[in-house]
Amino acid sequence: MKLYYAQNSRAVRIAWLLEELELPYEIEKFSLGDKAMRDPSYREIHPMGRVPSLEDGDVSIFESGAIVQYILERYADGRLSPDVNSEEFPNYLQWLHYCEGMIMPPINTIVVETILLPPDRRSEAHAKRALKLLNQMLIVVEHHMDGRQYLAGEFSGADIMTGHSVIMSGRMGGDLSDKPNLQAYADRLMARPALQKAWSL
Repeated sequence: MKLYYAQNSRAVRIAWLLEELELPYEIEKFSLGDKAMRDPSYREIHPMGRVPSLEDGDVSIFESGAIVQYILERYADGRLSPDVNSEEFPNYLQWLHYCEGMIMPPINTIVVETILLPPDRRSEAHAKRALKLLNQMLIVVEHHMDGRQYLAGEFSGADIMTGHSVIMSGRMGGDLSDKPNLQAYADRLMARPALQKAWSL
């Protein structure tokens, strides 16, 4: 698989997932100003010109949510979420819905306002509000971590999204110094080779 991406948090989430599954992949960095991003054929498929995209044989997928779903369905073999019959599964669903509804919207706002929009269209006030909301949410994440390796039993889709928010919070100036559980969680994520490689490009 080949992952094309600009240096944003959604692409790092995918690199993290590929590394967790020990899947072979290559990274090719994009710039939002690259000629390929402006090519009409690319725009027809993905009008906003956003990355990441994934090539896997004859399959090409755009946008992070679709890529994550594809990877989980094709390669995870049920390893990234608790069994549906386990006692942990209801907790996993509850946390997954919390991440989707409460954590990801402000993260996506931050990414758009600070990375995807040109400088003359960015709203610094909007980005600050999103970061403030995110930092409030991380208090809840800190409580649920409570020293655990993962939030919902085994590594899961909820952890992908939560890790995404933790990483972006740190890179956008969020302070984890008073949240030792969350800081330990972030340190484990950033120690992963895939994340170190992705952020270094």
